[in-house]
Amino acid sequence: MRIGELAGLSGTSERLIRYYERVGLLTSTRLPNGYRDFEPSAERTVRQIRALLAAGLPTRTIQQLLPCGEPEGPLRACPGVLRKLRTQLTELDRRADELDQARQALRQAIAATEAAGLPPAA
Repeated sequence: MRIGELAGLSGTSERLIRYYERVGLLTSTRLPNGYRDFEPSAERTVRQIRALLAAGLPTRTIQQLLPCGEPEGPLRACPGVLRKLRTQLTELDRRADELDQARQALRQAIAATEAAGLPPAA
């Protein structure tokens, strides 16, 4: 599939897809006219890359992860990457706890304000 189709299917810009290819996260072949041609599995790979980036993993770690997955199976950690994944998971858990505390503080402030009968601010 061409890059525009991959971008549409994956919800990712062509610019990001080119970046993923440039840093070695994604591969394509070149057609005689110079256009990139991606395998159908590239859509899944792009979605995995996006999820792993959202989880805070650097592209270098993602580069180590992607080759160990199966084309249709779950993503698996390559040897030597599991420790990095556990560290990142611990960090995500810490951030999630902080967000939960912030959410609870906002709920309490809203509830206290509404209980006091104060008018909402503009």
